[in-house]
Amino acid sequence: MAEIESLSLAESLQVTISEDKMQAFLIFRRVEGNFKLNTRELEHYLHSQGIKYGLQTDTLYLIAQTPQDFFFTQNIIALGTAPQHGKDGFVNVLFGESEEQDRRPVVREDGSVDYKQVTQLANVKSGQLIAERVPPEPGNPGKAVTGEDILPRDGKEAHFKVGKNVVVNPEKTAMYAAIDGLVTKTDKEKLNVFPVYEVNGDVDYKIGNIDFVGTVVIRGNILTGFRVKASGDIRVTGGIEGAEVESEGSIEISGGVIGSNKGFVKAGRNVKCSFIQEGNVYASEDIIVAQSIMHSNVRAGKSVQCAGAKGLIVGGLIQAGERVTARMIGNSMSTATVIEVGVNPELRHEFNDLRATIRQLAENIDKSDKALTMLDQLASVGQLSPDKLALRIKFSATKRQTIEELKTAKERVLEIEKTLEDATLARVDAIHTLWGGTKVVIGRYTRFVKDSCQRVSLRFSDGDIIMIPFIG
Repeated sequence: MAEIESLSLAESLQVTISEDKMQAFLIFRRVEGNFKLNTRELEHYLHSQGIKYGLQTDTLYLIAQTPQDFFFTQNIIALGTAPQHGKDGFVNVLFGESEEQDRRPVVREDGSVDYKQVTQLANVKSGQLIAERVPPEPGNPGKAVTGEDILPRDGKEAHFKVGKNVVVNPEKTAMYAAIDGLVTKTDKEKLNVFPVYEVNGDVDYKIGNIDFVGTVVIRGNILTGFRVKASGDIRVTGGIEGAEVESEGSIEISGGVIGSNKGFVKAGRNVKCSFIQEGNVYASEDIIVAQSIMHSNVRAGKSVQCAGAKGLIVGGLIQAGERVTARMIGNSMSTATVIEVGVNPELRHEFNDLRATIRQLAENIDKSDKALTMLDQLASVGQLSPDKLALRIKFSATKRQTIEELKTAKERVLEIEKTLEDATLARVDAIHTLWGGTKVVIGRYTRFVKDSCQRVSLRFSDGDIIMIPFIG
């Protein structure tokens, strides 16, 4: 009797298992006649079909009670348990950098910025623990409906990114300062401890130029014509005039940058300041300005943020790899203001230089062609003197080299053009007003804003720059 029932079920039912073995489905192959079965028979049949785990007993009971209700559907009759994947390990920075991430500049009522942290340096001592490597956590296996274990994905190991003046223990679980100094993160997330060089006053003729393998703190201003270069961070309690200031880390300025179109401020990570006026400011990551950016050349690998109480960008050229955000962009007098996003500014700069180079190389090839044509004409009538022959050989070699350089430049332009096409995540946000007279470039597409508009965000979509309401 049991064999007949089993055969009857096999003819009437079909069991399928999902590809990941996390679900089993039951369908009725034959729906005619008076079909009867009980829960135990159904469970026994499913076991014979390899379903060993996660049976949905409530569903099986209902199927046994009223099978006709389930005739024309794919019924889930077993569910597996998904594996719990392990957690990745990470580096826990205990001193300096963790505090750095939480610090927010305090904007006073008059719009100026309070950078009290500039005068309170979080120094570490030699031998002090500065970072710990937290190991990954293993996962828990899951179970397939067939009863077999599903192995979890284990968490990935984290590794220290070792910079200067730090040591790692033999077990590679802890990082310590090798000298007294300041914990500083530089490019590629490397952790360093740099000594601190402090100037109690302005960088002027009394101090001279500074080039320091560490962090530099200026408790005053950096005056026009001077240079300050640091492997670590640079922190200035005053302002920066038309000076050359370069840091492999971040640059923080309590006051602002009044460049008078001289010098530059360049950071391997971020620049934070109160305002920028007629300045050249570059950062590999973010540029954060509290008050205003006026008639300046500003380039950031990631974002330019000018969203304080005043938050004004007017005039000049602002470039960011991902995003530009300000309360006001442009002004009521339609002062020409250019905002470019969607490609790393350094890449866009290289692209423009390459186009100029290609034009110059093409002109050089044209000049060589004309000179060679004239020399070939002299050769055809037997008037090519030895010095003219040497000149002909030289022009031919120069032309071959120039053609090779032109080919390389064009190939690089094509590479950059491909990156210019991908600007889907780029955006320009005007929290309050976007004024007419502003030119917005996203990737390789341009839009001129003629009329002012309130609270807008400009994005790239389907080959065009669109304007949508800004949602903060």
